[in-house]
Amino acid sequence: MDWIIGFIILLIKLGVILVGLLLVAAYLVLVERKFLARLQIRYGPNRAGKFGLLQPIADTVKMMVKEDTVPEAADHTIFKLAPAVVAFTALMMFAVVPLGSDITIGGRTIPLVITDLNVGLLFVFAMSALGVYGVALGGWASNSKYSLLGGIRGAAQMISYELSLGLALVPIVMLARSFSLVDIVNAQADYPFVLVQPVSFVIFIISAMAESKRIPFDLPEAENELGAGYHTEYSGMRFGLFFLGEYVHMQVLGALMAVFFLGGWRGPLLPPVLWLFVKIILVSLIMIWVRATLPRLRYDQLMALGWKVLIPAALINIVITGAVLLIW
Repeated sequence: MDWIIGFIILLIKLGVILVGLLLVAAYLVLVERKFLARLQIRYGPNRAGKFGLLQPIADTVKMMVKEDTVPEAADHTIFKLAPAVVAFTALMMFAVVPLGSDITIGGRTIPLVITDLNVGLLFVFAMSALGVYGVALGGWASNSKYSLLGGIRGAAQMISYELSLGLALVPIVMLARSFSLVDIVNAQADYPFVLVQPVSFVIFIISAMAESKRIPFDLPEAENELGAGYHTEYSGMRFGLFFLGEYVHMQVLGALMAVFFLGGWRGPLLPPVLWLFVKIILVSLIMIWVRATLPRLRYDQLMALGWKVLIPAALINIVITGAVLLIW
């Protein structure tokens, strides 16, 4: 009966995390619209429910009842599957994020993580790289020049930021001596790694914003150039899946930033899960604030930033970290 109980516990953890991610994603949209409104000295959504709190529900209903159209000349199969790839890979990355220390119920120890992979960091990068396929395939399958350009931009942008994103975490692996996200959090029991790796932190947060394809790195969408970019031809719930993937991605990147640099679920007074949630929301608010503050980069500026600034800085940081660890 042991494996049955373990399977039931796994299903419960999957359900709780899935529902939590979807709820937070829905209300993160409302938070973003309200926050942007305040920063731009205007009102945000305030009609659906008290203070606009029912706006996410209204948006979800609207997405579900809108007509789902497919362009006649599009590749129907790939066109329909591309949004699911974006949302699925974003959700899968949370499978290795530790939510807290192990708890004991009825003599059984339950880890607050879906699966503690010894190569959890590599799993995160694999899912992150696969997510770009949804953008590229969605743009190509639409048979639209604007969508195609958005998909190509998404693929080329990934080459620019993915290297610096990975290189920024090499010093973290060197300090923790493990690829497991659980071990990385445990290695920060005395101090968060942001105190000893500020360069990696800055490189990671810039690359993470490029990963989320948000202003100032929203080149695959770029509404003033490409209409809506790779999802120009999408409508209804398929467009909603692209939208969902973006906001789940914000949460995942916030969680990864917390795990790698901010001590993960560790913190005084508050419960571990609540600490992780607070850190995710704070990172998400910073990303929203940047969106309200900075203009979109030109395409050549993004490529130059990735290849000429972030990657060399990450490589130099790796060498310095290795030298310091060797001396100590």
